[in-house]
Amino acid sequence: MTDSTEPKFGFNNFAETWNGRLAMLGFVIGLATELITGQGILSQIGLM
Repeated sequence: MTDSTEPKFGFNNFAETWNGRLAMLGFVIGLATELITGQGILSQIGLM
């Protein structure tokens, strides 16, 4: 269990856990978008 006085910002376990979760979610959404549209992410935003 975590200490309730631990800050909720900066490099700590709470922030790093959520950063990892959101990164995984973004990666899965990016892959799903590529599968649905048939275009890569760079093509979708007009860079290629």
